[in-house]
Amino acid sequence: MYTLKINKYSKKLLFIFLSAFLIRLIGLNQSFWLDEAVTANVVKYNTLFGIIKNFSPHDFHPPFYYLFLKIWSLFFGYSEIALRFPSLLFSLATGYTVYKIGVLIKNKRFAYWSVLFFLFNPLIVYYSQEARMYMMATFFIMISFYFLLKNKWFFFTFFSVLSLYTFYGSLFFILTSVYYVLYKKQYKNFLYFIFYLLFFIFLISPLLYYQWMNARKQLMIVSNWSSVLGTVSFKNLFLIPLKFSFGRISFYPKPLYYMIAGMWTTIVLSFVCIGGLRNKKLFYFFTVPLIFGLIFSFFTPLLSYFRFLYLIPFMSILVVYGAAKKWQRSILFSGFSILTFIYLFSQGLHREDWRGLAQDVVKYKKVYMISSSSDPIKYYQSDVVVHDISELARVTGKIIIVIPYSVDIWGVDYQSILRSKNYSLKSKKTFRGVVSEEWGR
Repeated sequence: MYTLKINKYSKKLLFIFLSAFLIRLIGLNQSFWLDEAVTANVVKYNTLFGIIKNFSPHDFHPPFYYLFLKIWSLFFGYSEIALRFPSLLFSLATGYTVYKIGVLIKNKRFAYWSVLFFLFNPLIVYYSQEARMYMMATFFIMISFYFLLKNKWFFFTFFSVLSLYTFYGSLFFILTSVYYVLYKKQYKNFLYFIFYLLFFIFLISPLLYYQWMNARKQLMIVSNWSSVLGTVSFKNLFLIPLKFSFGRISFYPKPLYYMIAGMWTTIVLSFVCIGGLRNKKLFYFFTVPLIFGLIFSFFTPLLSYFRFLYLIPFMSILVVYGAAKKWQRSILFSGFSILTFIYLFSQGLHREDWRGLAQDVVKYKKVYMISSSSDPIKYYQSDVVVHDISELARVTGKIIIVIPYSVDIWGVDYQSILRSKNYSLKSKKTFRGVVSEEWGR
């Protein structure tokens, strides 16, 4: 009888993860957007040592994810599916860690619901299909939290360090953990953790210095770079719970979007807050990293919702605490699932179609754009010659192609430059979020 019960639970868990895996395959081969193309080119054209020496000093992230993906790509290649697959696997591994935490703090039934709310969260599904470091960092943070709950200090420290070497935003979770350990008066464990944490920060400090100096330089050179990173504003604060609850779905008219998304977010957050009253420890780990991030953003802008993606597992467990009745959980799960499938089956909500744009402009062999944003063109059509948009002042051809991606961030008024040289806009093509323009005279 006991064996049958174990099999029943195992089958249910297997069905949940198999379903989560299959839905993540939908649209997995959609076009890379800019940051993913950067990832692809880094691992494609650099050795392991080259990533650390040539790329990382000019990036804003630690190198561990790129090093891992470089090794992965040696076996599986550089296609969209191949490079996104690790994020898919890390999302499932995080889901299993959420299950283990749910069993640890309550029971299996509670754990199943926690896994469902995490694996079918529309924002998690979106980033499970992205060739970036966020799902890897989320996994490392959640498994370190699991070992914190079990008082396994070596593993807690080990995975905390891995999370920091994957994504610097993990520091806010680590600081939250430090204060928690101090509050519990576990001074010996605190000293153990701090010693190894500082040691590994010291090891990476030369790289941190170069990245910090480069980030300061970028903020001075690029007109609106701080707005991309995430300045402290009501909008950026509001987007964190909204995207956590509603995902990357957006539509017009915007007032209707904000009304519907705001109502759903309010419902989800109300259950999160109720759950916080029932488990203050989880609520502490959900909210305090946000507070640290907010304070830090007054000095260096980084208040963007995707940088706090690792908090969604905590939110998922808190929702189950708050929605104690099965009908409440069913309604919430249905809402998350509907939003997830809207994203998956609506191509208009997918990533920028650089693949389609690159195939269209290849016949021109030459384009003008912000050169630092040209990685997607280099990935999809390496034979297209990219000229920086600053060279438009010397352009002489009859017909030119301009890709005005990120010109607003750099503050470049390319239209005025072209009109002063008697060019006029002949045609414009849109490829799901990216545009190519044909100018002639």
